[in-house]
Amino acid sequence: MAKGRVEVREDYCKSCGLCVEVCPKKVLRISDRINPKGYRPVEQFQEGCIACALCARICPDVVLTVYRTDE
Repeated sequence: MAKGRVEVREDYCKSCGLCVEVCPKKVLRISDRINPKGYRPVEQFQEGCIACALCARICPDVVLTVYRTDE
């Protein structure tokens, strides 16, 4: 089974939450940190990403990159 991880360009994330809603494994959340623009960026807070990349596809600001590692 493929596993993955999500990298977020935090300085550009506007906390819209679309990626959080679309994630089938619910491994993303809005963080408590504040980026330079005053938003709380998304973060991957737990294991379980399946590298489906739905989050990256729905992001209007293209701030997510999904990496896949096959086990």
